[in-house]
This record gives sequence, C-alpha cells and structure tokens, in this order.
Amino acid sequence: MKVLLRYRIRFAAPATETRVCLPRGGCDRFESDSVSDGISEQAGHMKLPNQLIVMLTLAASTLAADIARAAESKTTLGNKSLVYTVTKSGYHVLKRGAVTAVVVDNGEVDDSTLQGHRAGYSGVASLTHEKRHDNLFVPSYSGLNYEHIHDGTNQERDILFEPRRAPMELRVLGPGIVELYQHPTPTWKLESVLRYEILSDGTIEMTLECIPRAKTFRNGYVGLFWASYIHQPESKDIHFLGSDSRNGKTEWIRGITPSHGVLATHLSKNDQRIFKHSDDFPLSLAFNRSKHFFAEPWYYAVSHDMAFVQMFRPQDKIRLTQSPSGGGNGNPAWDFQWFIPDYEVGKLYRMVMRAQYLPFESAEQIQRDSRANRSALGQPITEQEKKQASR
Repeated sequence: MKVLLRYRIRFAAPATETRVCLPRGGCDRFESDSVSDGISEQAGHMKLPNQLIVMLTLAASTLAADIARAAESKTTLGNKSLVYTVTKSGYHVLKRGAVTAVVVDNGEVDDSTLQGHRAGYSGVASLTHEKRHDNLFVPSYSGLNYEHIHDGTNQERDILFEPRRAPMELRVLGPGIVELYQHPTPTWKLESVLRYEILSDGTIEMTLECIPRAKTFRNGYVGLFWASYIHQPESKDIHFLGSDSRNGKTEWIRGITPSHGVLATHLSKNDQRIFKHSDDFPLSLAFNRSKHFFAEPWYYAVSHDMAFVQMFRPQDKIRLTQSPSGGGNGNPAWDFQWFIPDYEVGKLYRMVMRAQYLPFESAEQIQRDSRANRSALGQPITEQEKKQASR
C-alpha cells in the first residue's frame, strides 16, 4: 500500500514553538528557537532539521500502520470509518433463515423479548431455531458470554470477572451486525470490541478485537474466557475429533467432566504452550487439563435434538473448556479460552470464531453441515473428510 503523507508546518511567534500536524489530528511540537537555525529555503527546497525528519518519519510509519489496520479490521475499534448507532435498549435482535439471536450487553433486561436477563451476562442472551423455539441458553444468563480477563495471578473476583462489571456500549452497524464495545477496563486496561454478525445460513460469526492499553498483565500474557450456559440439555458432554494422546489416532472423543474444574480443558495436539499461573489461581476451569487432545479446532454438543457447534481459526490456538454445572444444576457450560502471549501495549489483537445452531442427526452430519464454516475459518479439510464428502 502506498501512503502519501501530507503535513503542514506551522511557525508560531518567534521563540515559541513549531508544530507538525497530521490529517488524522494532533500535532507534535517542539521549541522553534531550537530548530530555527536549521530551517532555510533555498532554490525552492526546505531543509528540515534532524529532529523534524525523525518526527515525520515516525508519523508516516504510524499513519501507514493505522491505514493498514483499518483496511483489515471489521470493527469500530480498528476501523474508525465504520458508521453505527448506539441503542439504549441493551439488546438487538439478529435474524436470518431459521435462526434468531438476541445480542445483549452486560446490563439487566426484563421485557417481552428478554425476560429476567441478569446483569453481568453479555453476548447472545437468546438463541432459537424454527425447529426449537425455546432458548438454548439459560434465560437469565447467555451464550458466548465474555467472562474473564486474567493473567494467571490470584485476584479478587470482581477483577477476574471484569468483563461482567465494566460498562458496555451496544453498537448497531446494520440489520445483521452488532458490536459490544468496552472502554479500557478499570484494572486490566484492556479495550475491546466484540462483533456479532449473523450469516446467510444463520451462523453467528463473532470477532474480538482488543488493545492492551497498559502493562498490567504480570505474567506477560492476556488470558480471555467465554462461557455458554446451556439450559437443561439431556447430556452435558461435548464432542470433538481428537485422541487420548498427542500422537494418538484421531477419532470422535466424548468430553466428560465429573465436576466443575476437574478435567475441564482440552488442548490441541500441537499446543505445547505453558502459561505461568498461581497455585491458588481461583478460576479452576482455566488450567485444569483433561486427558484428551483435539485434532481440529471445533466441537459440538447436543440439546433437545439441536446441535450447537463452535468453530475456531487454527491460528488463534483456542483451548476448549467445559463444566457440568457452570450455569447451575443441570446447566452445563460449553466454553473456550484464548491467550495472547508476549502481548504488546497499543497493539491490536484479533480472534474469530463461528457458532452454528442446527438440527442434530449424527456426528457425520454435523461434520458435513459445518464444513463450509470451518473452511471459511481456515481449517484444512482432511483427506478422509473429502472422501466422505465425495460419496
């Protein structure tokens, strides 16, 4: 991308200051008497002092980075040209095909659309289908709920649950797109946007973009956690392709956790990362590993003959997590985690996933019907799956 940097140099009164002003706003300044001897106009050319040249070079680099980030970003955090409206209702309804989803901020709602929704639970408050009109999620809670920010250190509960506490702004970008914006949070100073878009087949694509605004994470990484609280399914278990060892044969695994925080988190076969954490770290789901490893970054679970499929990009290195009672007695939590290792202050980070809600027939049917979404996320389709698809 070629960037044309236009600037203007303003000279104030003698012995005051000189400012370099960029189109996006803001001026860098320095004392004019310290550089006035270095500026002269000869034969139509301006000779710039070294200090000014460095400033202009840095400004051009920053501007180019901003332009590139805006071109790639889908959210209002990274792309300031996006137009949106702010709704005061606290929620917005997305509907496409057979699926209806209600996206909510972390405020309390109690009306005909969302009855008895509790404060602190953001994301998809209600997910229904033409084949099942009851909400998949616990009505007072939500799914794809932005739950935790952490660094593996022991903190007070309100700090570990800061996404629940810090105010959110619900931004509507179009009939099928809504965002939840959160200012840099009080403790962690993490600024974020969660973008929910309902696709043509009713799949929800969720994009997180976040920027750490301060060096607040003591162990050098950002830990983020999402929970989906499921309302009274017949089975609390999840299903994914994997094995009982990193080098084991890939087959369908039924993820079962005996109690909250026990055998809770499943890693990829390729995930060798170790994140330092306190021995008494209170979020027991985060680091309590299961005996299974997944081969592909996606899983499904079934409730009342409907499958809820969560799919992820390979490069995001997601960890799958589950609890048999996260949403209360008989209400499991089907979760996932994302880590940002070696984070940098001021840098924009992105995670993308998709959630598909559809009638369940078999594991093979779910694999087939989710293939297009998984492929769109960059997941490679195995030769075995291609052979099955060609039959």
